[in-house]
Amino acid sequence: MPHPAPPEVSPVPTPTRSPARPQPARRSPARRPPAGRRKSGWTARVVTTLSVVLLASAGIGHTVITSLDEGIGRVDPFGDMKDRPAAGHGMNVLLVGTDGRDRITKKERRRFRLGGAPCHCTDTIMIVHLSADRQRATVVSLPRDSYAQVPTHTGRTAGPRHDTHPIRLNAAYAEGGPNLTVRTIEKMTRLKVDHYLEIDFIGFMKTVDLLGGVRVCTAQPLKDRYTGLNLSPGTHLLGGGQALQYVRSRHVDGASDLGRMQRQHKFLAALIDRATSSGVLLNPLKLRQVTRAALGSVRADPGFGTEQLLDLGRAMRNFSPRSSEFTTVPIGDMTYEVKGLGSTVKWDDAKARALFASLREDKPLAPPRPKHKAPATVPVDVDPGQIRVQVENGTGTKGLGRRVDDGLAATGFRTTRQPVDAADRVARRTVVVYDPRWDRSAKALAAALPGSELRATPGHGPTLKVIAGTDFKEVQRVGTAPPPATPGPQPSVVTGDEVVCP
Repeated sequence: MPHPAPPEVSPVPTPTRSPARPQPARRSPARRPPAGRRKSGWTARVVTTLSVVLLASAGIGHTVITSLDEGIGRVDPFGDMKDRPAAGHGMNVLLVGTDGRDRITKKERRRFRLGGAPCHCTDTIMIVHLSADRQRATVVSLPRDSYAQVPTHTGRTAGPRHDTHPIRLNAAYAEGGPNLTVRTIEKMTRLKVDHYLEIDFIGFMKTVDLLGGVRVCTAQPLKDRYTGLNLSPGTHLLGGGQALQYVRSRHVDGASDLGRMQRQHKFLAALIDRATSSGVLLNPLKLRQVTRAALGSVRADPGFGTEQLLDLGRAMRNFSPRSSEFTTVPIGDMTYEVKGLGSTVKWDDAKARALFASLREDKPLAPPRPKHKAPATVPVDVDPGQIRVQVENGTGTKGLGRRVDDGLAATGFRTTRQPVDAADRVARRTVVVYDPRWDRSAKALAAALPGSELRATPGHGPTLKVIAGTDFKEVQRVGTAPPPATPGPQPSVVTGDEVVCP
């Protein structure tokens, strides 16, 4: 395994100026164009909620918040709804990501692979639960291809009545707009949706650029020829267009939508980290610009207004990545075949019920943190359990060989458990002696001994030798990196500070 390269930082592209154009009129659900062919979704998700909350928490006045509130498009997703679930504790916000590429310049469409006609469809669907004390936010992603049964409804333009029937979840928007989307999700989750937010491409890109970019890191190369994403291993500062590629990509590994949703979670955690640590909170003018950009491409229910924004802002002043947790609804079958629909994603009913019950009861999903955090593990490409090691004490310090042997054994190396004294006892630097045929094993061993020297010795054989020098301090924990996510397993719950870059 080669030594890690210095972090790569991608430049933040300068936002492209578009000619001034009239502000588009607010559109009612009935005038929304019908969904066209499906495009890979993105997800700003909590960009709007976060920006407005930060604005209010920074002490911006009621008048400013009111002017921002007036710029939000309105839609009523709750009209004529009956037999809704009982309200739980906390607040549930349904966030959907829509297309909106018709408002992006042709140059940006070509650069970020946004060709084709806008579909005004929903490819990103998630529930954000804000705890009653406003100290925690839980984000649950719902796969767009989830198997669902829509309730009886009429068409989007008061057309014929439709009986309940199976669909993919994101098709509910095409059939019945926000109202049918909310009704379907409430039926599936038994959670009452308190507020509805709908966000598109343009607000996402502008918000990221105004924040100065968002930093993401990856241990594996990420390349998707469909979106144009191309990130090498390391750390990258993504501008708005690159961030859009990152959260839209579905073809970088075999995990498809599951992998995409996990990357979306990482990006949202990084976005929260950026917004709370970049100094934007201390610059009212900049903060207002960020919030205007986010709200300029949003539709929300009429109840999500000035007072709600101010209330959230006051309550969430100390919000941070650690305050957030992310997961995907538990999956039972990633290829559930339905006659007339084809392959869909079937939830694990029992686990999904337990998850949504926890949200109703306002309980955190992430397990309690251990009092003492385990030391970080450096990834290597050879399992330490496959590497045999003989330790020699190259100094006059009594017991040093035993300390090194114990440390290497504790992180998984197959030491002989019989350290010996070296012939030469004046070693200042720790040395790893190895046969070139086992060079990958040697690099993994050297990673566990920071600052050690690699010394190739042809014919040395499969057992590597460590000569401990006076520079030895401690053994670094190492381990093989987990394989890319694959469809099927129950997704884990992570908190924001666990997935942001170090």
